[in-house]
Amino acid sequence: MKAALPILLIAVVAGVAFASIAWHPAIEPVAVARPDDALVKRGAALAAIGDCVVCHTSPGGAGYAGGRKLATPFGAIYSSNITPDPETGIGGWSLAAFVRAMRQGVDRRGRNLYPALPYDHFTRVTDEDLAALYAFLMAGQPVRATTPANALPFPLTWRPLLAGWNLLFLDDRRYQPDPSHDAAWNRGAYLVEGLGHCGACHTPRNSFGAETAGKALIGGEAEGWSAPPLAGAPWTEASLYAYLRTGLDTHHGAAAGPMAPVTWNLGRAPDEDVRAMATYLASMTAPAGQPPATDNSVMADSPGAEIFAGSCSSCHGAAAPMTANGAPSLALSSTLQSGEPGNLLHVILGGIRPEHYRAGPQMPAFSAILQDDQLVELATYLRAHFAPDQPTWTDLPDAVHRVRTEGNAS
Repeated sequence: MKAALPILLIAVVAGVAFASIAWHPAIEPVAVARPDDALVKRGAALAAIGDCVVCHTSPGGAGYAGGRKLATPFGAIYSSNITPDPETGIGGWSLAAFVRAMRQGVDRRGRNLYPALPYDHFTRVTDEDLAALYAFLMAGQPVRATTPANALPFPLTWRPLLAGWNLLFLDDRRYQPDPSHDAAWNRGAYLVEGLGHCGACHTPRNSFGAETAGKALIGGEAEGWSAPPLAGAPWTEASLYAYLRTGLDTHHGAAAGPMAPVTWNLGRAPDEDVRAMATYLASMTAPAGQPPATDNSVMADSPGAEIFAGSCSSCHGAAAPMTANGAPSLALSSTLQSGEPGNLLHVILGGIRPEHYRAGPQMPAFSAILQDDQLVELATYLRAHFAPDQPTWTDLPDAVHRVRTEGNAS
């Protein structure tokens, strides 16, 4: 019995200590005055850089009203309503409550938020920028929209567990400028690492769902797509700026999948901010050099080559009008240079279709035209022809099945 007392005491102390970090008081609702127009305009630009509207809008739903399903390895999480509706949104939230959510992942009522909200990046954002973002959201149209319940297994439904995640992985520090770099580089670093939260997709994650330390921007995953490496990638500052601003770069191709709406939002952000982001990202890239040489003889009479000739060459062939007029070569395409074929298969099956509210590159979908075995043959040929220095993809049949299944599920 005496031997059990120290263990019991340790357990009690540990429980009290955990409760002290897991419990957060509610912040009383307040009446929010109409914010200053200049502050709202600044907040709108910051929201575009943060891509807030994409995650917080369900398909066909009102902007910022939440309800979008975010698939994670642990289950489905639905984004919250961040319109100023007082019952289902953030109406009545004080600036202090908003800042706490953005930096600590705790809502106005004191509940821990899941790190699908990248508050581990928003900790770097200044007080002034958070105030501007808050003003922009509070100036929006209130929308009554209840967020669906998350589909997570127990014990992940017990939100106090997230306090342990924060204790392990949350670094609550503001961005500190690096005096060895100029103002543009520092502005870009601040935006990329903070509101832009690029690492949320482009950094691999550990088994707890946190970004892996020491591997920032070397590549990750987002919504079933591979997010290619930014660090060490063969981009120039000019090509990065063009891609981020317009969703299209001559050598690297068009933005697709989750990246397409990101570039659409950056197209509405201040030009100097997008240039600063390109400056920062370019400082960690590899020299672009020349596009890899294509192998014009490899499998020239293969089934994949025949499918390419019949379905793709009118746009992507060497003599096609689109290619001759400066459209992107496939040789530097991230989809073909990637270590896995998922993104290429997503593009072939689903095509590239700009949303109804914007213009942009287009490509037809081939999901109803090409059979699985034809997709395998075509992807094999494209990899060998346009990226002959890269290893052969060995898991194409399984990848085709996975991507087609994901497409049907969505």
